[in-house]
Amino acid sequence: MTTQLPHADVAVVGGGVIGLAAAWRARQRGLEVVVLDRGDLGAGTSRAAAGMLAPVGEADAQERGLLACNLESARRWPAFAQELADVTGVDVGYRACGTLLLARDRDEAEHVERERALRERLGLRVERLLGSQARRRESALAPTLRLALALPDDHAVEPVRVVAALIEACTRAGVHLHPQTPVDDLSALDADRVVIAAGAWSGRLGAGVPVRPVKGQALRLRDPAGPGLCEHVLRFEGGYLVPRGDGRYYLGATMEERGFDTAVTALGVYELLREAAELLPGVLELELDEAFAGLRPGTPDNAPIVGTDPRDERVVWATGHFRNGILLCPVTADLVADELTGARPEHAFRPERFMNDSTDTTATESARA
Repeated sequence: MTTQLPHADVAVVGGGVIGLAAAWRARQRGLEVVVLDRGDLGAGTSRAAAGMLAPVGEADAQERGLLACNLESARRWPAFAQELADVTGVDVGYRACGTLLLARDRDEAEHVERERALRERLGLRVERLLGSQARRRESALAPTLRLALALPDDHAVEPVRVVAALIEACTRAGVHLHPQTPVDDLSALDADRVVIAAGAWSGRLGAGVPVRPVKGQALRLRDPAGPGLCEHVLRFEGGYLVPRGDGRYYLGATMEERGFDTAVTALGVYELLREAAELLPGVLELELDEAFAGLRPGTPDNAPIVGTDPRDERVVWATGHFRNGILLCPVTADLVADELTGARPEHAFRPERFMNDSTDTTATESARA
């Protein structure tokens, strides 16, 4: 880092939705805050995100703590979106659209039935739909659709708009924003506390924190005739389609362990379109606006790393959100602000769980490569 920066109470390394939201909340607590990003603000993982708020769709029986946090953050999203709109005038595209989990054949239908049973055991709202019932809700679905689950509590926002709103909110609050300012050495930062919110790149800033990049290829599609192809988020084996409500659609996303590779491949694009078209044939009539790839920050247990580093009280981690970064934005920002102002909120995602003699540092070393 070569840019000379003024002293701040808090330096946030990473200008995606997590870093920006944490910076905004910290500034609201009266702290002087600077945000630094290796590229343009929000141009990395946040820009590549689908924006699904899917605590029910992502529910896993082995991840009860994560489920509880996902549900709480989803509950906070309407107020969070409204607060951003009130402060900035920016609509973040929050859509209480619900989600349909779809099955094409018997094997997928059996999987969907298991998913239904799991969510009912967890006390989550689901509704079983025959193919004909699902098509009454989304008429463009293929007539061969076998079964569906309605997940009424899973919704969506538009990440690009969320980034724009957070940048404006930070600017109005007096947060100092510094894009194109890479940080390689935390000791060079003139700040009392440092928040590491660098997504998949976080592992390069601290040993023992196993954050790795998980590649996801995706497409942005557009219907020049406007909205109408579908209204719900559609999830299926191999991907998901997220409508923006105005004729634009996000189709994603692959899951690839490819390090920091962000190349878009013909195979990735083909598989996304093939899987989607089997359930929603009209997707092939859409115009292709963009094909791209992003890097999710994964951890060994698929849960984020949030809290003060037990080896260095100066450092607060806010990373490793994997598939739930947009969803967990409101909760993470509040947790980080609490840490920075002296509280130590109890939760399941503190960095201590990876910092012991048996820690597997393979992922961290991979991130450093």
